[in-house]
Amino acid sequence: MTRQVHLARQRPEAFAVHLLRCPGLHAYAGGVTVVWVTGNSGTGKSTVCGVLRARGHVALDADEDGFSRWIDRVTGEVVMDPPYPVPEGWLDRYGWVIVRERVETLVEASRLRISFLCGSAENEEDVRDLFDAIICLVINEDTLRHRLATRTTNPFGQHPEELAAALEWNPRMRAIYESHGATIIDASKPVTEVVDSVIDAVQDLRG
Repeated sequence: MTRQVHLARQRPEAFAVHLLRCPGLHAYAGGVTVVWVTGNSGTGKSTVCGVLRARGHVALDADEDGFSRWIDRVTGEVVMDPPYPVPEGWLDRYGWVIVRERVETLVEASRLRISFLCGSAENEEDVRDLFDAIICLVINEDTLRHRLATRTTNPFGQHPEELAAALEWNPRMRAIYESHGATIIDASKPVTEVVDSVIDAVQDLRG
């Protein structure tokens, strides 16, 4: 396990600070400093995150880098080892949520450099005020079905219950995020074009 992977899993706050201190990362002044890149499962958030990192930007995956977790909706307890495949009714009882304190740490560390946090969570309203900009990736249903069925980096969406949830939410995403003033990007295009659009959108927001 590399040092970065260990930090991401065990100490996400330290991982965020570590990335922000790395030399060669893009720095921007004023205005937009923390960007939430979101969208339905299968829209390519993790892939976009990886390309942003490869281009020298500070980009964190909310799932892989320790910002989000499963909780029991009834008790509020954190689920440390969720089952897979999930049993019937799992998504009714358990929720995938983002931890506000961890986003606050990222915000504090991002005063001089722009940071992209890529992910989705059902309690996004708890952290929306911490972001300077929101970008929502959208795709059509056929593309969504294909990506969820064929991707190898994340098994979510291959179980019938997960697939049904993703398909149910997909047509709602654009309207929801437009109502919050998000920038909408067509993520069915090649990933290099999508990332170009993400960067252009942030620069446009900065004026």
